[in-house]
Order: sequence, then structure tokens, then C-alpha cells
Amino acid sequence: MPKRINRAIELLEQGQPIYYTGAHTGADLSYEAGKSMAKTFADYINIGMEHGAFDMAGLDQFMRGLVDGGPTNSGHRTPTVIVEVPVDGGSEDIVRYNAWQFRQILARGVHGIILCNAETPGAVRAFVESCRYTFQNLGVGELIGRGTRGAGGQASAADIWGISPDEYLDRADPWPLNPDGELLLGLKIENKRALHNVELSTRVSGIGYAEWGPGDMSMSHGYKSLPNPIPPVLLAARERVFQACRDAGLAFLNGVTPDNVAEMLDEGVMVCSSGGPSGEEAARIGRAHTKRTMPV
Repeated sequence: MPKRINRAIELLEQGQPIYYTGAHTGADLSYEAGKSMAKTFADYINIGMEHGAFDMAGLDQFMRGLVDGGPTNSGHRTPTVIVEVPVDGGSEDIVRYNAWQFRQILARGVHGIILCNAETPGAVRAFVESCRYTFQNLGVGELIGRGTRGAGGQASAADIWGISPDEYLDRADPWPLNPDGELLLGLKIENKRALHNVELSTRVSGIGYAEWGPGDMSMSHGYKSLPNPIPPVLLAARERVFQACRDAGLAFLNGVTPDNVAEMLDEGVMVCSSGGPSGEEAARIGRAHTKRTMPV
């Protein structure tokens, strides 16, 4: 039996990398789509609302489809679902003004959120606080203030998680800040401004993983898309984000292929983008490389 609701967190606690699938530019958010993805090869499903539609009705139906199509082969009620939000992390004020997005998304029963263009530690702090219930005290202090998420959405989310609303209130807290928390929050450090603050932003309590956003990072440095080969300035940006993650104890996200997944894992990548036709094969090779035992 699974130890957690959130399969991605359960694997990260075991020191196992996780693999995700899902579009960054929108998705088919319907009941049938969720039902068909309930047995996905991936450990989590990325829902792209940064550029895709902010479709709460569709997300609600998608999550219900996952439940009805489950459980997963690992025994979890659903795969982990993490949503890219439309709001970017340009400033603390921007994040606080748009905190309604986090409340809407979390009430649908998802398991995490990733903040795009996370440029300042203040924005990251506001992000974490907006995803935490007001009564949670763990870790409140110098690096993070009291949460601002209020009552009202716990019943709908608890129904997806298969627990009572009261238990949801206790468990819907960011991991690893709360060792028993089931929410996985991430950051995209994907432009020059975010890179300048990365060492501070990644140390804000409540974040579980981060990435360097190669597409937007490339544009920020004057490239239309990620060049091949990757120029030294972008390799340096990647390494700076990676090192900040190491120093802060965060998992680092990077794209993988069947040809490079073993090398990436040996480097320390723990969250693997493995979408596309070769994604399942990359995940299969990676799981064998790290001798994973949890069923897919």
C-alpha cells in the first residue's frame, strides 16, 4: 500500500527520481482524458495553464476522471497532478494580487503548483504563503510568514484525495517544509532577473523543486530558442540554478531522453521531463538505472 497520497513526494523521499508528462501549452481537460491518463507511465502529470486555458471546470472533470480510472498500479488513488499557473513571479505584489488562482486550482484536488518566472524571493514567499492554510504554524518565521489560504475549498479537494475535509486541512501543506505535507511546490528560474536572485529564492521554505526554464532563459539571453549546442552563457545559467538547488536541498528538474537519462541522473537530476514519443522509454531506462521498485 502507498505511504502517501502524492506519489511524486513518496518517490523523492526514497531518493528516487520522478518522471512527468503533459503539455506546457494546454491540455485536453475532460473527464475522459483524465480517465485515460489514470494509468500513465509518468509519476506526475503537468497541466500547462501558463499558456493554456485557465479551465477550472475542465480541471475539475479531469481530476474526477483520474479517480474513476484509478487507482494507479502503485496503489495511489491518482497520479500526482501539478499545474503551471498563469501568474508569473515577477514580484511579491503580483503574486499576492493573483493568489486567487492558487485557491481555485488547489480546490480542484491537484497535488502541486509550479510558479513560472519566479524572479524574487518575495514573490516565492508570497507563493508559498498563498498555498498554505492560515492555521499552519510549522516553519513560520524569518523565511516565511503565515499562510493566507482560507476555508472553503477543502471539501472538493478532499473528495479527490479520498480523505475527509478535516484530514485534508492537515495534509494539504507544502513538503518538505512539512514532512507530512502532500503538496509539491516548484519554481521556474527562467530569466536573467530570476537568475540574479536564485540563491535567495530557492531558500524560501516550502519549495520542493526548481528548474532553469531553458526556453525562456534562452530568450532572456537574446536567443529565439535554445541553441544547439548550448552556448557557455546558458550552460552557466543552468549550473547556477542547479547549484542553488543543491545548496537549498531542492530537487532539480531537467529534460531527459533515452540517450542521456542515465547521465542526467548521475549528475543529480531528480525531476525528469519525459514527454513526447520517447518519454516512456526514457523513464523505463531511468527507473532501471536507479533500481526503482515502486510499480509504475
